[in-house]
Amino acid sequence: MTETRQYRTLILSVVKHAYIAEAFAAHPRFDFVAVADDPGEPDWVHERNQEYADQYDVPYVHSLEDAVREHQPDVAIVSSQAERHCDLAIRAAELGLHIVVDKPLSTQLSECDRLVVAIEKANVQCLVWNRNFLPALIHARDNVEHGDIGEIRAIHCDFYFAKDAGPPIGSRGSDDPPINWLDRQIEAHVDGSDGGVGVQPMGELQVEGIYPLAYIRLLAGKTVRQVFARTTSHFHQAHADNDVDDLATVTLEMDDDVVGSLCIGRIGAASHPEIGEIKLHLTGTEGAMVVSEARPEVGIYYRGQPAAEFRHLRIDNENDVLLVENFIDALEGRAEPILDARGGRDICAVVEAAVRSGRSGRVEEVSY
Repeated sequence: MTETRQYRTLILSVVKHAYIAEAFAAHPRFDFVAVADDPGEPDWVHERNQEYADQYDVPYVHSLEDAVREHQPDVAIVSSQAERHCDLAIRAAELGLHIVVDKPLSTQLSECDRLVVAIEKANVQCLVWNRNFLPALIHARDNVEHGDIGEIRAIHCDFYFAKDAGPPIGSRGSDDPPINWLDRQIEAHVDGSDGGVGVQPMGELQVEGIYPLAYIRLLAGKTVRQVFARTTSHFHQAHADNDVDDLATVTLEMDDDVVGSLCIGRIGAASHPEIGEIKLHLTGTEGAMVVSEARPEVGIYYRGQPAAEFRHLRIDNENDVLLVENFIDALEGRAEPILDARGGRDICAVVEAAVRSGRSGRVEEVSY
C-alpha cells in the first residue's frame, strides 16, 4: 500500500447518524462509491439511505453482496440499527472488507463474539467508533503514560448525557399506551436524540456505556472482572415504559486490585448548557488527576439565543480526524485500531454484566 492510495468506501446503512460517514467523507483518502442495505428493511430505512446516497451522488444498492460485486469497495462503514451492527459487519468482513462500526457494537454478546471470529478469520481491520482522541483524553493518557500520578489504583467517570428522550416520566396519563421504542427513535431523529435506534429497547448503559468504559480501559489498562450496578428509569417515560435504564451506577473490580466506578445517565437537555457533565477522576500511587472531557471549551451566550443551541462549544477537537487517521494507520500496518472488535466486545461484556447486575441486585462476573 502507498500513502496516496484511495480507499473505496461503502456506506453500509446510515439510518442512525451520519457522523462516522461524514468524518470519512472529509478525508481525501476515502472515496464513497455506494450506499447499501438489505432489501427487506422497512421503508424508513430505505428513505434515509436513499437520502444519503443522493447527498453524495452515489447509487443506493438494495443488497450488500451486489454492492460489493458491482463497486469493489475496500471499506464498509456500518451505522444501522444497533441490533444489526454485528450481522452487517460480519457479512462485510467475510467479503474481505475492512470495517468501521458505530456504537454500541451490539446488544448481544454472542454477536460480538461472532464478529471477532469473522474479523480475525478474514484478517481485516475493524475500528469501533469512540471518543478516545478527544483532547482531554489524549492529555490524560500522556500524563498516565509518563507516570505523573504513579500507578493507577482507582478511576471514576461521570458520564451524564444532556439529551432528552421524549416525554418526562410521569407526564402521561395512566390510560396512555406504553411508548413504542422504535417509533420514539424514529421521531427523535430530527433533533439527534435517537441514540438507541432499533426495535430492541436499550438503556443508557447499552447506548452510551461504551464511551466511558473505553476511557477507563484506555487509562487504567486493566481487565474488568466483576461489576455491581444499580439501574433505574428516572427521567424519561420511554425508558420506563420499555423497562430500560436512563440512570445507572456501576462499580468495577479490575485486575491488580484496581477499582473503578461509573455514573451514567441521560439527564435531559435542560440540565446542562452543553452535551453534559462528563468528568474523570484518577487516583494513583503518586498523585491524582481530574479530567473534564469537554475541555478546552468556550461559552457563548447572547440575547435571543435558541433554546436548543449549545452554550458551551468544544474547541481544538480533532477526535473524528484522529480516528480516521488511526484507521488508515491500521490499514497500512503502522498501528492497531485504538478500539478494535475484540476491545469493543470486552466492553460489551462489561455492559452486559452491569445490566444483569442492575436486574439481579448481585455482583456479576464479566464473561470473557
